[in-house]
Amino acid sequence: MLHTLGNLCENIVIAVKSISYAVFVVVRNGCEPASARLLYNRKELLKRRQSMTEDKPPVLLGRTLRELTDFVEEAGQPSYRGRQLFEALYRQRVESADQISTLPLEFRQSLSQRGLSLGVPSIEKKFTSNDGTVRYLIGFPDGQSVETVWMPEGDDGEAGDGSEAGNEIDKAGGRTWDRATICVSSQVGCAVDCQFCLTALLGVKRNLTAGEIVGQVCAVLNDQNVFPPQDRVNIVFMGMGEPFLNYENFMKAVCLLAEGVGIPESRMTVSTAGIVPRIYDLGAEPVRPKLAISLNAPNDGLRSRLMPINRKWNLEKLVTAARDFPLRNRERLTFEYVLLDGVNDSQQNAREFGELIRGIRAKVNLIALNPGPGIAFQTPAESQVAQFQKILIAAGVPTFIRRPRGRDIYAACGQLKRTLELAAS
Repeated sequence: MLHTLGNLCENIVIAVKSISYAVFVVVRNGCEPASARLLYNRKELLKRRQSMTEDKPPVLLGRTLRELTDFVEEAGQPSYRGRQLFEALYRQRVESADQISTLPLEFRQSLSQRGLSLGVPSIEKKFTSNDGTVRYLIGFPDGQSVETVWMPEGDDGEAGDGSEAGNEIDKAGGRTWDRATICVSSQVGCAVDCQFCLTALLGVKRNLTAGEIVGQVCAVLNDQNVFPPQDRVNIVFMGMGEPFLNYENFMKAVCLLAEGVGIPESRMTVSTAGIVPRIYDLGAEPVRPKLAISLNAPNDGLRSRLMPINRKWNLEKLVTAARDFPLRNRERLTFEYVLLDGVNDSQQNAREFGELIRGIRAKVNLIALNPGPGIAFQTPAESQVAQFQKILIAAGVPTFIRRPRGRDIYAACGQLKRTLELAAS
């Protein structure tokens, strides 16, 4: 009997170990996601444990209202000071404790004496394009940096997605002057290794905290002197990194941007290369951005060559998740497709793509490759892009061509690689 139980236990252990990503954590704090979350491998779990034990200077940016309330109460202050601190960090976007005039002077001084940092990142460099786009190099205390992009007028990426942001573009005929889009990074570098993306050449250094994600937005808004919700600002999580490989911090940042900074979730879009389990997680969130899936190929053979992540979650799994994704009233899912000259831009590719996504309430954004050093692909001719669009529209798929913004300063889609050469040119 004991021998049988021993064998059974051993088999269970082996079975559990074979599922490399079956480790769950539950987060229940403020506006952090409350559902059980999936960690994708034991190595990631060990990294998280290690990062929790490292000594880091305490920062306030990235904390929820509940966390800030607990913080002020522990400091001997009344609980309403938590709300004052929350408003100062996210809505007023102060850069030092001295600027928080609603807090008593003694408390402000104690924050400095205790070595607390508000956590607002610094703008290390700034590049401005001929079209008004601005690429920011945002620095953090550990010496790492990411890029964040400001696009006045946006790039028409929201057109046709059924949201308020998309409707503004439709009504204005594709060009408005009273809105802007901020493209935000979620990781330092990226591990997904898409073959047509400059960011992939960096590899991945680390995840960003929720405060570092929100801090990018705050730094850019301060530099541009813009104040949502009065000013219309859209957020796209399409900068450096794969947001779904930093899911907890990304979702916490979404909540803080909506509840604190004043940018509604209907004005946010997250793009994923296809982390299928997280697509299901996102669909269950009470507060979530719109979903865009970076597809880029109509069959597994081609997609696996361009996007190695397809070998883990193939098109059948990815498209099934897209079909299952719960859409709000009038909302459309977005498929992004980067066109590479002579690789994935043929008429047959277009017909195959249209058939692949048939029946999904979705729109397509076509992106002609934004070139860069180290990328082996070429940008297709405008006529080829237009032909691809025409075939998809004929198949009943709303299809838009995304305007390139900031190509001349390496700020366009797929070009973010902390390029500094422009500073010397």
